[in-house]
Amino acid sequence: MMLKAIHSQECKSAAREKAAQAAQKLRERKISSAAKRLEDGIDETLTYMDFPSQHWSRIRTNNTIERLNREIKRRTKAICAFPNGQSALMLVCARLRHAAGTQWGVKRYMNMDHLYEMDIQEGSDIVAG
Repeated sequence: MMLKAIHSQECKSAAREKAAQAAQKLRERKISSAAKRLEDGIDETLTYMDFPSQHWSRIRTNNTIERLNREIKRRTKAICAFPNGQSALMLVCARLRHAAGTQWGVKRYMNMDHLYEMDIQEGSDIVAG
């Protein structure tokens, strides 16, 4: 619950402050090793907050990959036994090609315009993309 509260903050500084409070609570509960791990890794876990807030949920999670992996698992379980590794690979590749041609080709995963706007506001010479 503490980690969820940290990642639900509106800005990086508020998330760091919430992480410090969570670490203090862990120390009070005599779980200093967890508090240390939280303090050591918080900057890495909050890296996504350097990007526009519209992208946070897409960067922070990997739901698309997990969904694709479940679909591949479902397909391979239906077959049960493959004659060889090549046939299994062909099935997985066919499923990946189908997903890339339909779902990924139609949907835009992230609106990159937010990154371009961020670059313009910062006056950067390098445009994200």
